[in-house]
Amino acid sequence: MRITHARTLIVLLVMIVVLPLLAACGGNASGEGTTSTASSSTASQTTQTQSPAASDSPATSTNWKPRNLRANLTGSGSTFVDPAMQLWIEQYKKLAPGVAINYQAVGSGQGIKDFTGDITAFAGSDAYMTDEQMRQAPDAIHLPVVVGAVTVFYNLPGITNLRFSGTTIADIFLGKVTKWNDPEIAHDNPGVKLPGTAITPVHRSDGSGTTAIFTDYLSKVSSAWKSKVGEGTSVSWPTGIGGEKSPGVTSAVQQTPGAIGYVELIYALQNKLPTPAVENAAGKFVVPSLQTSSSAAAAYLGSLPPDLRIFITDPKTGNDAYPITGFSWLILRSQMKNKTDAEALSDFVYWIITQGQRYSQQLQYAPIPSSIQQLEIKALERITVDGQPVFSAPSPAS
Repeated sequence: MRITHARTLIVLLVMIVVLPLLAACGGNASGEGTTSTASSSTASQTTQTQSPAASDSPATSTNWKPRNLRANLTGSGSTFVDPAMQLWIEQYKKLAPGVAINYQAVGSGQGIKDFTGDITAFAGSDAYMTDEQMRQAPDAIHLPVVVGAVTVFYNLPGITNLRFSGTTIADIFLGKVTKWNDPEIAHDNPGVKLPGTAITPVHRSDGSGTTAIFTDYLSKVSSAWKSKVGEGTSVSWPTGIGGEKSPGVTSAVQQTPGAIGYVELIYALQNKLPTPAVENAAGKFVVPSLQTSSSAAAAYLGSLPPDLRIFITDPKTGNDAYPITGFSWLILRSQMKNKTDAEALSDFVYWIITQGQRYSQQLQYAPIPSSIQQLEIKALERITVDGQPVFSAPSPAS
C-alpha cells in the first residue's frame, strides 16, 4: 500500500510540476528558442486564407536575413502589383537599410520595354513575356509574386449586388449589350430591377497586364470575343472609352453613370466600388477575394510549365474558384553584370516570395503556393555574375 501511495504521489508531482514546465518550453508562441516555427506559420497562414493554395513560406522557419549591402535597384511595370510592391519596399527597408529600391507603376507593357531595353534591373508584369520579347532577353526568368483578382466594377447608383456570366461581360465589351436592363444582364440577375441606363465600357488605354488577364479570360469564355478581338496587353477595343493605368480606369468609371470597367481587386476595394460575382466554369457565381483567387491558382498547380509562363483564368475545377484571376510576375535576368546589385536583388525577391507574402495578403493578394515558391527559389539560385552564383537559399531547418 505504501508503495502504491508513493507511486501515486510521484505521478501527481509530475502532472502538477513537470508537465507544465515542459509545455511552457515547447509551446513558445513566438517561435524563439529551439523549436521551429514552420508548422505554426503554415497553420496561421492557412487559417487566414482558408484556401488550398495557401503557402508555407520557407523563410518563415529560419532566421534568414538579407546581406548587409549598399545598392540602388530600379524596376517598373505592373500597376496591378504596385500596392503590394510599395508595401514590400517599405517593410524591406527596415531589414536592408542600405538597399534603395525604386519601382515605377508604368504598366506591364512599358515595364517589359524598360527591362528588355536594359533600363531597369527588373520588371513587374501581369502578362508573361512573349516568345518574341524573350528573344530580346533570353535569360529572363519569371517569378510569380502574388495571385490576384481582376474585377469588373460599375457605376449604377442604388444597385450593388449584380452578378455576371462570362458571355455577358464579353458582350458588354463587344458593344452587343448596350443597356443595363438588357435581357442578358436580367438573366444573370433574376428579381433585380434594372434601369434602362446606357452602358459605357471603360478599358485600359495603355499596355497592361491587367488587360492581358481580362482579355485572356474573355477569349476563353466567348468565341465571338476570341475571333473579333483576342487577347493581349493591348487590343483593338470594339467600343467604350479608355483610361490610363488602373487609377485612370477607376476614375473614369466613378465619373460616368452607367459605366463598367475592369481593374485589380485592390483598386476597387480602395475606392469602395462594387466587386460583383462572376460565373465560373462550374456554374457558380463567385465574388473576387483572396480565398477565391487562391482556389483558382490551386486548380492550375498540376499543369504549370517549367518557366511559369501561364495564365490561370477560367479554371475548369473548383466550385469556389474566381475565374478572372492571374499571377503577377517579377521578371529578372539570370545573368547579371554587377555582383552587388545581383545579390541585393536576389535577396529582395527571396524575401518577397517568402516572408513578404504576409504583407501582400493584407491587401487581398493571395499568397504564392508553396510548390511554386520552391521553383522560384531554384530560379534565384541560377542567377550568376561572371558565371558565379550570387544566391543560395537557407536550409528550412537553419
